[in-house]
Amino acid sequence: MAANVAFYNVIVLGLCFMLVFTAFQTSSNVQTSVLNSIKRDGSYIFKNKGYVSLAIIYAVFSVANFIAPPIVSKVGPRIALLLGGLCYCIFIGSLIYPFVWSLYVASVIVGLGAAVIWTAQGNFLTINSNKDTMGRNSGIFWALLQCSLLFGNMFIYFYFKGTIHISAKEARTVFTVLGLCCLVGNLCFLLLRKPPHSSRDDRETEAEVEYIERKYPADELRDEYDSMQTNSAERKEAQQFGSSEPSTPLQAFKRSFQLLATKNMLLLSVTTAYTGFELTFFSGVYGNTVGNTGLLEDNKQQIGLVGMLIGVGEITGGLLFGILGSRTNKYGRDPIVFLGFIIHMVTFYLIYLNIPEHAPIGTTNSDTILHHNIYVIGLCAFLLGFGDSSFNTQIYSILGSMYSEDSASAFALFKFVQSVAAAIAFAYAKATPLQWQLFVLVCTGTLGTMSFFTVERKYRQTRERYP
Repeated sequence: MAANVAFYNVIVLGLCFMLVFTAFQTSSNVQTSVLNSIKRDGSYIFKNKGYVSLAIIYAVFSVANFIAPPIVSKVGPRIALLLGGLCYCIFIGSLIYPFVWSLYVASVIVGLGAAVIWTAQGNFLTINSNKDTMGRNSGIFWALLQCSLLFGNMFIYFYFKGTIHISAKEARTVFTVLGLCCLVGNLCFLLLRKPPHSSRDDRETEAEVEYIERKYPADELRDEYDSMQTNSAERKEAQQFGSSEPSTPLQAFKRSFQLLATKNMLLLSVTTAYTGFELTFFSGVYGNTVGNTGLLEDNKQQIGLVGMLIGVGEITGGLLFGILGSRTNKYGRDPIVFLGFIIHMVTFYLIYLNIPEHAPIGTTNSDTILHHNIYVIGLCAFLLGFGDSSFNTQIYSILGSMYSEDSASAFALFKFVQSVAAAIAFAYAKATPLQWQLFVLVCTGTLGTMSFFTVERKYRQTRERYP
C-alpha cells in the first residue's frame, strides 16, 4: 500500500511539472524572439530584454535557494510546490501585455518561486523513494517533465507556421494559452497525497544503525550503538552516509552551508555548473539563434521544431537512463555521464559549423560551412536534450543516494549552483558570439565530467567496502 502511494505521488508530481513547465519552458524558449518583435511607441523597446529577464530569474533563483529549505521545512513539500507554481503563473501572465518594469518584477517573483518549487520537488521525490526505486523514480519524473518541451513547442511550431514577424496579438494569444496551462498544472498539485515515510527519529536511528552494521561485526553492534549516543564524532561520521532532515527552518538554512563546504558537494557543484551553462544554451540561446538565422526558411517556426526535438531527446534519455536504470547503471553512473559528454562535444562542433556566429545577438544573413542545414539543426536539438538528460538523471540519482536523509538542502544546493551558472550565461548571451559561448560549454563540460567521475568512484568504493 505504501509503495502504491509513493508511486502515485511520483506520477502525479511528474504530470504537474509537465503542465507547469510546458508553460514556462516554452515561454523561455520563445520569449526573446517574441519580445524582440513587439514594437511600441515606434521602437522595439524589448530588444534582447528576454535575455535580461532570464538572467534575473536565475540570479534570484540562485540566492533564493538558501532560503528555500527553511520554507519547505516549515510548510511541507506539498504546499511549497503549490506556492512555487503560482509564481510561474504570475510570470507568464506578465508576458500577455508586457512592460519592461513588470517583466523584471515578475522575473524576480518567478526566481523566488523556482527555488521553492525545485527544493520541494527534490525533497518530495526523495521521501517517496528508497535506494532501490530512486533511479526509476528520477527517470519517470524526468521523462514526464521533459514532455513539456514536446507539447509546448508543438503548439509554437504550428501556431507560427508561415510567420515572418510576430504581432502583438499573436504574442498575447501564445502567452494566454501557456498561462492557462500553468494554472491547470498548479491545481493538479492538490492531488498529491501524504508520502508514506517514517518519523525523523526513526530515520535517524536507521541511518546510524545501517552505518554501524557496515563498519562493525554483529556482536559489537549494541555496544557501538550505545557509545554513539554520546560520541559526537562517531555520530558525525555516520551522518555522512545518511543524516536526518533538519527539524527546524534555521537548521535547514545552516545545513545548506554545511553541505556546500564538503568535498563531495564541491566536486558535484562543478558538474552542476555545467548543467546550468548548457541549460541556458538549449533553453534560451539555441532556439533564438535558429530564429535569427535569416537565410533559413520559416525561421520563426523552426524555433518550435527545435524545442520539440530537445524535448524528444530529454524524454528518450530519461526513459533510457531512468526507468531502465537498473540495467544502464550496472557499471555505475559515470559511463552514462561520459556518454552525455561525448554527445555534447560532437553537438557543439556541429552547431559551430551550422549556425552563424552572430545569431545569438541578432538577425543575421551570414552563411555557414554547412549552410544552416535544417536536418543538422534538428539533430543537434535532439542531441542537446539527450546529453542533458544523461547528466541530470545521474546527478538526481547520486544526490538522492548520497543525501537521502538531507534531500531538501542537497537539492537546494544543486539548483543554487545550476542557477548561478545559468544567470551568468544569460547575462553574457545577448552580446557574445556563438563560438565563445560554445568554448565556455566545452571547458565547463570537461571539468564537470571529471568531477563527477571522482565523486562516483569514491561513492562506489564506499558501497563496495560496506555493502
